[in-house]
Amino acid sequence: MDDSSGLKHKELEFTLAAVSQLSSSSLSSSSSSSSSVIARFSADSGVAELRFHRDSEFIDGFNVDIGTSQLFKLGPVQSLCVSESSGASKEKSYSRAVTIQFRNEDESRDFHSAFEQWQKDVIQAGIHLPNGAIAASKSKFDYKIEPSSAKMYFHYYGQLLHQQNMLQDYVRTGTYYAAVIENRVDFTGRVVVDVGAGSGILSLFAAQAGAKHVYAVEASEMAEYARKLIAGNPALAQRITVLKGKVEEVELAEKADILISEPMGTLLVNERMLESYIIARDRFLVPNGKMFPSIGRIHMAPFSDEYLFVEIANKALFWQQQNYYGVDLTPLYGSAFQGYFSQPVVDAFDPRLLVSPPLCHVIDFNEIKEEDLFEIDIPLKFIASVGTRVHGLACWFDVLFNGSAVQRWLTTAPGAPTTHWYQIRCVLSQPIYVMAGQEITGRLHMIAHNAQSYTMYLSLSAKMWGPGAVQGGILQTSSGKLDLKEPYYRMSQPQSYTMAQDQQPQQLLQAQAIPIHTEDLDEAELLRQPSENTGPQLQ
Repeated sequence: MDDSSGLKHKELEFTLAAVSQLSSSSLSSSSSSSSSVIARFSADSGVAELRFHRDSEFIDGFNVDIGTSQLFKLGPVQSLCVSESSGASKEKSYSRAVTIQFRNEDESRDFHSAFEQWQKDVIQAGIHLPNGAIAASKSKFDYKIEPSSAKMYFHYYGQLLHQQNMLQDYVRTGTYYAAVIENRVDFTGRVVVDVGAGSGILSLFAAQAGAKHVYAVEASEMAEYARKLIAGNPALAQRITVLKGKVEEVELAEKADILISEPMGTLLVNERMLESYIIARDRFLVPNGKMFPSIGRIHMAPFSDEYLFVEIANKALFWQQQNYYGVDLTPLYGSAFQGYFSQPVVDAFDPRLLVSPPLCHVIDFNEIKEEDLFEIDIPLKFIASVGTRVHGLACWFDVLFNGSAVQRWLTTAPGAPTTHWYQIRCVLSQPIYVMAGQEITGRLHMIAHNAQSYTMYLSLSAKMWGPGAVQGGILQTSSGKLDLKEPYYRMSQPQSYTMAQDQQPQQLLQAQAIPIHTEDLDEAELLRQPSENTGPQLQ
């Protein structure tokens, strides 16, 4: 492809340690100890390709069409490139795989970045389309999301009963309404893009605030319902256009002054819609345009909840039966036990169960790159306020609507009015014991997967406490692997805890005594905290 088709990169080369081709019957190596392999990104033939050379000679049969391939990391210095076949079958199949061995981790990282950039250019090549049209080539969404997951996702959001569930979350809907109407100055006379518009309610809010025109982009069948709802509000409908398609695919005739969206999932990042929000920013938003919301924060704190721990552990007791219709089920007990603890718990909990003040991880939607959301690594450090058993990590989030007139927060914090997001708790199969004043360290490492969610790796450790603490050292460590895609929807309302397990009532943490730290951002005034006792105030 030439520059006119959107590929502006010149040839790019990488020296590899080895490259091998996998087939159904054999592994044929193309490398040897006496010669290196060169991987060359090229568009000479009219197709963006990855071609492999040894001793300046092209290795026949190893070339890869970047537009129809996927690259997977197998290890720090090894990757797998899978090429889609060109058969007549409508079902996707992959006929060839090439394993790539790098000389070091830096070269592996640079190669993956180059592959992603070339693939991005392939996707965006030749996108001079009429307003609202959809590019014929596969989008970034299609490359990174499993088709079955996407099908279920859009089916879910294409149903009115699920839209009703979100609309009836009055904390959510009321906060969005207040954030828009109170900041008419940002919307009046402006072009707005509603990313993942759903029922179109946010588009209607933007039109009420005086938007010049609103493009409501929705990929599910809900787009038809949005058209019907908007048409039923004729005073606003003439300034709203519904576009059915993904934000990665649709084209607009003009740039947007402001983006509005509700891209938050459980733990803020579940469903991976934040990535689409960032892509929409890069594709449609004018420089220095506004985003509603503009900042998200994930809050985390260790918690103690003996009742929840016992509830989860007891689920696996079924598998301890040694004579179930004459069958011994105990060989599967260990796997079942770990399986139940791999499910994050979604419910509302009493903030007095928190063992320390929380910390937060900030995501600035104005600045973050899409790839920064593929892997999120959060170091954890807390000081226990009470002596107790720590059963895991409690998490919630909030987002900021940084309007020119009013800054407004939407929070899902424990103790605040409950939302349809509730809170989330990662429960460890092995609790740790802490004393008041003891340091708790750990790590929350989240890796995105193609089912539109994250695999979560959590570890918590109790550091040495008392006279020997200055020498450091870890007394206990517990870790777990959880799948954010498969939570346990407990969703009970906060229980009335008169006494938290082995704690005395006077030791319990009071909700108002748990500050949310703001040192992660520079502008303290921007990060004014939402009230934990009141919902959105509509004016």
